[in-house]
Amino acid sequence: MVSTEYLAVILGMGLVTFLPRWLPLVYLTKRSLPSWLVEWLDFIPAAILSAILLPALITDSTTRALDPARPELIVAIPTFVFAIATKSLGGTVIAGMVLFALAEKFLS
Repeated sequence: MVSTEYLAVILGMGLVTFLPRWLPLVYLTKRSLPSWLVEWLDFIPAAILSAILLPALITDSTTRALDPARPELIVAIPTFVFAIATKSLGGTVIAGMVLFALAEKFLS
């Protein structure tokens, strides 16, 4: 049997998750944002992805020491160049996987 405390916690978590997504959607539906803000907001996904990936690329996961010779970093650089040159998500994923397999084979 589910107690009322658990139900209240689940409903509260749902509300806390739902409101931050729903309020901007409702508020901004009939408004247009300034072009400078839209351009600025376009950088947020890249900034978040960089913040997540960079520590994993340059530090050892066990010691958290900087290691510029990590295969992940060595592969990330040409993969990034490929992504900029081709602007192809699928091609970038395949190129990164192939380069990482080669790096694991020859650098390990």
